[in-house]
Amino acid sequence: MSFDMAQFHQVFFEESFEGLDIMESGLLDMDPGAADAEAINAIFRAAHSIKGGSGTFGFMNVSEFTHVMETLLDEMRDGRRQVTGDAVNVLLQSVDVLRDMLTAARDGGEPDEERVTAQRADLDRVLADRDAGVPVGDAPEVEGSTSAESPGDVQPIGWRIVFRPHQHLMRTGNDPLRIIRELGSLAEMSAECDIAELPDLESLEPEDSYLSWNLRLHEPIDKAQIDDVFEWVEDDCDFAVIPVMPDSYDPAATAQPAEPDTATADTDKVPLQAAPPPVERRDTADRRKADERRKHAGGATGASSSIRVDIHKIDTLINMVGELVITQSMLGMLGDDFQMSRVERLKEGLAQLERHTRELQESVMRIRMVPISFSFSRFPRLVHDLSQKLGKKIELKMSGENTEVDKTVIEKIGDPLVHLVRNSLDHGIETPEERAAAGKPETGTVHLAASHRGGNIVIEIRDDGRGLPRDKIFAKAVERGLVKADDHLSDKEVYDLIFQPGFSTAEQVSDVSGRGVGMDVVRRNINELGGAIEIESTPGEGSAIVVRLPLTLAILDGQTIRIGDETYIVPLVSIIESIQIDDSMLNKVAGRGETFRLREEYLPIVRMHEVFGIDEHDADELTDGILVVVEGEGRKCGLFVDDLLGQQQVVIKSLEANYRKVEGISGATILGDGSVALIIDIPGLMRLAKQHAGRSDAAMALTA
Repeated sequence: MSFDMAQFHQVFFEESFEGLDIMESGLLDMDPGAADAEAINAIFRAAHSIKGGSGTFGFMNVSEFTHVMETLLDEMRDGRRQVTGDAVNVLLQSVDVLRDMLTAARDGGEPDEERVTAQRADLDRVLADRDAGVPVGDAPEVEGSTSAESPGDVQPIGWRIVFRPHQHLMRTGNDPLRIIRELGSLAEMSAECDIAELPDLESLEPEDSYLSWNLRLHEPIDKAQIDDVFEWVEDDCDFAVIPVMPDSYDPAATAQPAEPDTATADTDKVPLQAAPPPVERRDTADRRKADERRKHAGGATGASSSIRVDIHKIDTLINMVGELVITQSMLGMLGDDFQMSRVERLKEGLAQLERHTRELQESVMRIRMVPISFSFSRFPRLVHDLSQKLGKKIELKMSGENTEVDKTVIEKIGDPLVHLVRNSLDHGIETPEERAAAGKPETGTVHLAASHRGGNIVIEIRDDGRGLPRDKIFAKAVERGLVKADDHLSDKEVYDLIFQPGFSTAEQVSDVSGRGVGMDVVRRNINELGGAIEIESTPGEGSAIVVRLPLTLAILDGQTIRIGDETYIVPLVSIIESIQIDDSMLNKVAGRGETFRLREEYLPIVRMHEVFGIDEHDADELTDGILVVVEGEGRKCGLFVDDLLGQQQVVIKSLEANYRKVEGISGATILGDGSVALIIDIPGLMRLAKQHAGRSDAAMALTA
């Protein structure tokens, strides 16, 4: 009888990725020269488990690679070897390589063998260093090695760059055009655009990337400058940087024959050399690595199809199902030979059924709740790597890691949080010299915190850095025509300006952030989750970014509104207040449509029946209906509706999955009477109203 071991693969991979997270976390916390023995033991045990499991299931390349890591860790834990900064960094890089190998094994692909071989050589170098005290970078060079950028003494006369953005690149807050412009600022450049992947107009998604470029830099600039431009998007595109050599250069004299580079098809005017020098490539393997780190930030959670559930939650669910069965049985008995004398017992049974159903719903939703530590776990490594890159001393503090949130929220909030933390590290925290001059400790602090407040989860990214430059932000906004020089804006209104597309006050573009892309997309992504983002800042003392998100995306607290015979749901999180207005509050501005005064500000009015084309409605005059004041993407407006029907929790059904995407609508729900109500997407509704500009005063009001 044969035994199929493949049935256990999923569990093995889940446990292996959890083991990698344990190893990475332990290495980041390790203090070279004074490492804790128990910490080394924990890392060793995780490596040993991965080695044993991979050998059992036949993944011998993983087993052999992990064995070398295990040997190094074993020498550390029994005192034969000191824990040095060099060894810790090499082990961290080895964890990355091992993650890539496990991902390839899980997906049935092949790992990047060159990367595996190079990292194996680095591990062997550390193992061969019996002194174990050589600082990072002091290891002797391998005899006969040459630079990948300039083999021998021959220097390139320019560079060929193949740039192929992944389809989702713009959704991460990056713009291919700005990247190309940045390259063009480095040297004289020519470009060719490949439109082969461009779909028909009706299938085109405005926020997706379909174009590719073949670029030529006509000057021999430093390749590191090119790498810096792609640093922020290296996991979201395929690109190759190929040196263009003089005609007299014979690559066969200084390099081994190379395989043709299929990712850089010969669509450029410059002919490829028969055997170019080694090329810097970041494509499928690195993309798999990045995707895997996002998916497995907390082990089995992320975008995987499975989720680990605490046994206590399962027991609670089973108990609730039992109670529901008992209630159903009781109601069934009442239905047999029913008499009016049993009405009170029927009412009690129905009330009990309602209570048990609500508790069952809550129990099921709790199963989807996972600790936000699954998202936070990526940040210690991020801070460790970037602080070294930026030459800063930064301590990361985290609190509230056990705060639970819906799994789908965890999956979608990861990338926006990474962008916000990177901004804090790059722009917020000063260099040690700047902090010392300001009377601060040389080590800056970034605090990442999560908590439950009022049915929402609140995530805060606080730093004790320089704070936001209010005057510089305002001046930049005036320069770009976003505000007028004589406008009187509050601090909050000024700080909100950084969420405008392409807004940046960075004096120098860094490879970490500062190209003016991302913050508008961060806000949009958070708004699409039904959340909101705010900024607090004190010059010289630091900044805080506060993100508020719903605990789940499956259930929504909403306000039911009526427009004629149609019923809609407005998310409660978007509603500021609902009011009835009189004529004294109304104002009509030429070219801007109808507005109303709410305390000290004038807000545009959206007549909902005009936007959605509802002819049969009750209220024609604004004073006859109700204005629901809402906010989305930093803008406010008043929705003119016939009536408010009440507040209720609704279960969200995807309209896009079951029908198609509808602008201004985020989903649908089934009401208690069996009818369908559409759920309004407030930012999308504002965009829809702008499309109606010229056809209604309400839409024109939103163009201001």
